[in-house]
Amino acid sequence: MQYQRSSRLFKEAQAVIPGGVNSPVRAFKSVGGTPIFVERAQGAYLYDVEGNKLIDYISSWGPLILGHAFDPVIEAVKKTAEKGTSFGMPTALETEIATLALEMVPHMDKIRFVNSGTEACMSAVRLARGASGKEKIIKFAGCYHGHSDAFLIQAGSGAVTFGSPSSPGVTKGTAQDTLLAPYNNLEVVTQLFQEYPEEIAAVIIEPVAGNMGCIPPVEGFLEGLRSLCDRFGSYLIFDEVMTGFRLAPGGAQEVLGIKADIVTFGKVIGGGLPVGAFAATDQIMRHLAPDGPVYQAGTLSGNPLAMAAGYAMLNALNQDKEVFDRLAKKTAYLHQGIDTVLKRTGLAYQINRFGSMISVHFTSSAVTDFETAALGNNDRFKKYFHGMLQQGVYLPPSAFESYFLNDALSFADIDQTVDALERIVTKL
Repeated sequence: MQYQRSSRLFKEAQAVIPGGVNSPVRAFKSVGGTPIFVERAQGAYLYDVEGNKLIDYISSWGPLILGHAFDPVIEAVKKTAEKGTSFGMPTALETEIATLALEMVPHMDKIRFVNSGTEACMSAVRLARGASGKEKIIKFAGCYHGHSDAFLIQAGSGAVTFGSPSSPGVTKGTAQDTLLAPYNNLEVVTQLFQEYPEEIAAVIIEPVAGNMGCIPPVEGFLEGLRSLCDRFGSYLIFDEVMTGFRLAPGGAQEVLGIKADIVTFGKVIGGGLPVGAFAATDQIMRHLAPDGPVYQAGTLSGNPLAMAAGYAMLNALNQDKEVFDRLAKKTAYLHQGIDTVLKRTGLAYQINRFGSMISVHFTSSAVTDFETAALGNNDRFKKYFHGMLQQGVYLPPSAFESYFLNDALSFADIDQTVDALERIVTKL
């Protein structure tokens, strides 16, 4: 496949957009080469500006769980847009989607809509701090909760330590309120609580990690976090921007049987439009403005187009709950196919999978956290990514991202994907 138009468009974009992209992973820095510019998409397929048809395994990084240009979503957006695109005033649609979302998600009483997953996580942490009267949070290395200052923290030199800023512009003072722990390591979290027993407002975590590849929680890990938060009077925040309404109608809370205090959403809840949300019990949410002193606002929060798209998506999922089982079966089928091909090569690899999330890591070590994910052979991953792209398969352009399958993807598409791997595997 040739990408002359994409190369030209990328050069034009670099002249007016930092790095030529509006989100860094799109720049292909991890895999090299020129980003692919997309023209349109339908169902399980992307159509780039060169006219190539690609089988899509990112689904816009998760939200398009029922496929691209899903008819009920498109129709809802069109119908709503005819009435106006933004009012800065309440609409009945906001109440309708809030009611539906709360019916699907366990343990939550109220939900506030925002404009992105970053905003949802930022607001959830502020709410936890305001409701608890404490300032520190615990996050996990490799978990991404958006680009708010409190989350752009890297691990320090010791296991139990304050983090340090991982981006210029994040102050050391901000970093001092964020404590770092390895994912799936309950011992370090326990030590942090023992070190700061009265200071930790919340633990925030991706219950199934998707930003270091797909990494499920080990047995007892989330249960241990729940117990520690109960013991020390801290809130447990589940960042379900990726997993919410994807793993089950009630997300990771439902699948894993763990109750969170605050849950954040994005991706699926917007049906492909920019939406985020955070939900909690009445006891916690009463601290949020205008009912309480914890301030959060947004002119475009509850935007009618986003609410219409989100409602259409959630309604479709709520009416067809078997979709989650179908997606899990397709993902398992893909897992089996990739495993069958790679097993014959003698290459070191790991395949992680949970529901409709999956990732391939070229390493001999089990991938359970960021440190083990980083052991993967990135040169081999680059060959894998570009080889599959040349065969018409679009994978996440980073070894640290999960695949997201959508329901429009057929078993024939998966067979074609495995056949593509067969054709390139000797070049890995």
